[in-house]
Amino acid sequence: MGDGIPMDEIRNLSVRKTILLYMAVALICSFVFSAMIVRIAVRVQQSIWWNYVDEEAYYKARESEGDNYRAYIPRPYGDEMSQSDYFMSELCDFLQTYSILVVSMAGSCAAVWLFYKNKLKRPIEELEQASKMIAKNHLDFHITYDNKDEMGVLCMEFERMRGQLVRNNRTLWRTIEEEKILRAAIAHDLRSPLSVLKGYQEMLMEYLPSEEIDKEQAVEMLSECGHQIERMDTFVETMRKLNSLESRRMISGEISMGQLETEIQAMLAVLEKEYGRQYILQVSESEKGFCGDLEIILEVAENLMSNAFRYGKQQVVIMVKTGYLELQICVRDDGEGFREEAEKITEAFHGKNMKDSLKHAGIGMYISRLYCEKHGGRLILENDEQGGAVVTAIFGRIA
Repeated sequence: MGDGIPMDEIRNLSVRKTILLYMAVALICSFVFSAMIVRIAVRVQQSIWWNYVDEEAYYKARESEGDNYRAYIPRPYGDEMSQSDYFMSELCDFLQTYSILVVSMAGSCAAVWLFYKNKLKRPIEELEQASKMIAKNHLDFHITYDNKDEMGVLCMEFERMRGQLVRNNRTLWRTIEEEKILRAAIAHDLRSPLSVLKGYQEMLMEYLPSEEIDKEQAVEMLSECGHQIERMDTFVETMRKLNSLESRRMISGEISMGQLETEIQAMLAVLEKEYGRQYILQVSESEKGFCGDLEIILEVAENLMSNAFRYGKQQVVIMVKTGYLELQICVRDDGEGFREEAEKITEAFHGKNMKDSLKHAGIGMYISRLYCEKHGGRLILENDEQGGAVVTAIFGRIA
């Protein structure tokens, strides 16, 4: 482990420090290597010159060396040397003069090449491949370069961008699917009442002039036509609400628990009269107030309570808890409970009797879930151990 730590530190150095390190090592190695070349060149050159030296005169000169006189191997003239010796002597001169320059340039090029190979090649290739994949809208990949240098940060940001694109694509596909659901629901659910209206119109136009139907039958047909028009009106209003969910702005305000309890009591009184169920309302308030959108909270509460009264048998229990950070509305009924997963129940147009009644188009839970999430909370669907459904809407505090 002790040997691995320095390598990790070097690998995670910044780009600037890494290129400085590579260049410093290259220059040091170049100087050492060029010094070795010069030394070898001097020896080779002197060995060549020795072949053309008067040995007796040289040794006499060596014997007479003093403090002010040194004997060196003299350089022979070019016409005295063979062609090969002359070439080698000139090459040694070149190496002694220019080896430091040539080796330094070669070392610098090697340092740059190693720097690119070890520091830049892999992240650049990964980013290039990632760019091609994103251009083809293939986002099921990951960038695996994990160094902590500038290129690592760039790859991390690119990976984060890829993840955000995946989430954006999911949101886009979800929006497209919801729009498809809307179009399918409009086409399906408006066809039925329109067919009924068309049929009654044809019957009235055919039989009313010839008085083959009496006044009571005609009034009954017109009454049924009014009912079908009411169904279409309800459905159009439902579509209007659904299309405005994403664009609806949150209006924050201090919520008085007394006002919230009064509003819920008013809705409960109507539901009790309509469905004939009993209810229990429990409200607990904390010392600190809660800020939120009262209209959205009331709309979610109405959806949850309507479902509970519709599917419950005898009694519905509503518990409201408030705090500084969140507000909870828990609605419990004594019906059969949920038989499907929460994700499916909170889909748009989920319902058991969509063909029979447009008053319950199957978007109550869907709208409630979206409003809870938009309000910084969530919608929890559970089954009570003693039977019945339990739905809890949680709203987060908004400024």
